[in-house]
Amino acid sequence: MLTKQLSYHHTLFPMPHSLAAIIGFVALALLAGCHSDMYDMPRGKPLGENGNFPGGQEARPLVDGTVPHSEMPQDELLLTGRVNGQLSNTFPFPVTKEVLERGHERFNIYCTPCHGYRGDGKGMIVRRGFPQPPSYHSDSLRAKPVGHYVDVMTNGLGKMFPYGDRVQPRDRWAIAAYIRALQLSQNAAVRDLSEAQRRPLTGK
Repeated sequence: MLTKQLSYHHTLFPMPHSLAAIIGFVALALLAGCHSDMYDMPRGKPLGENGNFPGGQEARPLVDGTVPHSEMPQDELLLTGRVNGQLSNTFPFPVTKEVLERGHERFNIYCTPCHGYRGDGKGMIVRRGFPQPPSYHSDSLRAKPVGHYVDVMTNGLGKMFPYGDRVQPRDRWAIAAYIRALQLSQNAAVRDLSEAQRRPLTGK
C-alpha cells in the first residue's frame, strides 16, 4: 500500500530536477521574443541628418592626413622599380651614407638567410639544404638595372617569395643600393680607387 502511495505521489509531483528543466524551457521560450534596449535604440543613417555635429551631417569627415587603404600613391618608380613599365637604373631619391646604412641593416635582417652577408648566395638556410640563389657577383646580375632588385623584392622570383608586404618601398631601394655596394666591393679594380683608398692596399 505504501509503495502504491509513493508511486502516485511521484506521478503528480515530478522530481525537482524535472521541474527545473521545465521552468528553464519556458523561460527560454519567453526570452526568445525579447530584444535589449541597444537593439531598439535610435541609430543614424550614414547620409542622414544629425544636429549634434557641425554641419548637421551624420557622416563624419576624414581626419586630416588619412591615407586611403585601397589607393596607394602612384609613384611608379618608387613602388615598382620601373618607369613606363621598364626596369629603371635610376634611384627615386639620392643615395646617401644614411641610405646605405639603412640598406645594410635591412639586408642583414631579410636577405642574409638565403643570400649570405657577402651576397654570394651561401646563406645559413642554404647551408642547411635550401636551394641556393644566384650570387649577386655574377656578370648577369651585376648587369641588371637596380630596378630589377626592387621588382624582385616586391613581387618575388622563383623560390623567393614577395617581401612587398613586410619591407617598405624606401627600404627596398635602400637594400638595392647596398646590393650595388656589395657588388662594387667584390668587383672593383684598384685603378678605380682614389690615391687615399689605394694606400692601405699597396703600402705606397
